[in-house]
Amino acid sequence: MRAVAPVFTSFVLSVLSATTFCGLAAAEPTTLRMAWYSDGNEGEVMADLLKRFHEQNKDIEIVLDQVPFKAINETLPVQLASGQAPDMARVVDMGGLSRFALDMRPFLKDPGYWEMNFGPFLEWMRPAGDTKAIPGFMTQLTVTGPFVNKTLFEQAGVAMPGEKSTWEDWAKAAKQVADKVQAPFPLALDRSGHRYYALAVSQGTQVFGANGEPDVVDEGFKRAAQLVYDWHKSGVMSKELWGSVSGTAYRGANDEFKNAQVVMYLSGSWQISQFAKTIDNAFDWVAVPNPCGPGGCSSMPGGAGLVAFKTTQHPKEVARVMEYLASEPVLAEFYSRSLFVPGHLGLAKKGVDYPTASPEAAAALKVFTASAAQISPIAYRIQGYSNSRIVLNAVISRLGQAVSGETTLEDAYKRITADVAQQIAERNKK
Repeated sequence: MRAVAPVFTSFVLSVLSATTFCGLAAAEPTTLRMAWYSDGNEGEVMADLLKRFHEQNKDIEIVLDQVPFKAINETLPVQLASGQAPDMARVVDMGGLSRFALDMRPFLKDPGYWEMNFGPFLEWMRPAGDTKAIPGFMTQLTVTGPFVNKTLFEQAGVAMPGEKSTWEDWAKAAKQVADKVQAPFPLALDRSGHRYYALAVSQGTQVFGANGEPDVVDEGFKRAAQLVYDWHKSGVMSKELWGSVSGTAYRGANDEFKNAQVVMYLSGSWQISQFAKTIDNAFDWVAVPNPCGPGGCSSMPGGAGLVAFKTTQHPKEVARVMEYLASEPVLAEFYSRSLFVPGHLGLAKKGVDYPTASPEAAAALKVFTASAAQISPIAYRIQGYSNSRIVLNAVISRLGQAVSGETTLEDAYKRITADVAQQIAERNKK
């Protein structure tokens, strides 16, 4: 027995030593998961950038789960509530998910860079009352604004209103063009509360009262609502669009615009890539600056952000990935290849090159990027408000009823106010 013991001990030590040295030589990489949805080619671009990151950081692997938007909108909140979420995800409802977001500030090398370049957007991602957290960055800034069928203006012999023109100027010109060329839709607005607020902010709505609580139906709001109501009555806008759906249902006019049936279409920058492909050279289309009103000429911002979640087991590694993706050269490449308006203030000021964009798309991106630099603080506040979805849904539902003749504007105002108060109270009880 005495002769066996040393041999056995030596064998165990040699195995432990080999295991230890192998572990030092080839440590298991940390695996992170990122949930991602795409509207265009941005998933392909992100996959390419993550592959490049891993080549430079062998100790971190990122699994990119490309999922439908419905999964982000409906499944992800359930995963977050149950603690089963990915480490990072591309999301739209940043305010609604803010309570699950990770504050990466303690793990970032240069928090000042994030504050300087993502400042207004960080407010969208932070929980109510938090002024310091850095949960993520914008993968895409969307900006509302009008597209115009320039060919129809030329055929009608009507001059396009210039920069700083009012909504009334554009409505009048669009109606003149439509009458002359027999276009069925002089002016189209997406049936969306978000798009309506591009008009309402320009009319001076403040949305919030002195106490910080929603005071939706103010004088600016009423001016915008009256315009939409009157435009439907006079034929500037068509009930065929807003009246074809009810409740909070969205209805766009992108199909009508690309078929040359719309003179002027208020939508946003996310349509650029689609129009570049579907319209091609069928007619000349241009993006124009947001029209003006008593409250200015602001667009409504929006978009998607890549957000880190506090359920992650690897916050330091998550922060390293996010720092790489949010760095100016990498993010500039992402925006350029995806044809996105930059959600980075430094890049918005410098401008991003879009070498793969058609001349029409490149020109439109330039207009929307310029519009992004002029967005009103009120517009940012609305977009970042944790109950914004309640406000937007109530507004579009009740205004839609007034436009279709189911109720009056005055009654719509009362119902909007009641809907918002009731639904916020119900949410706060949960």
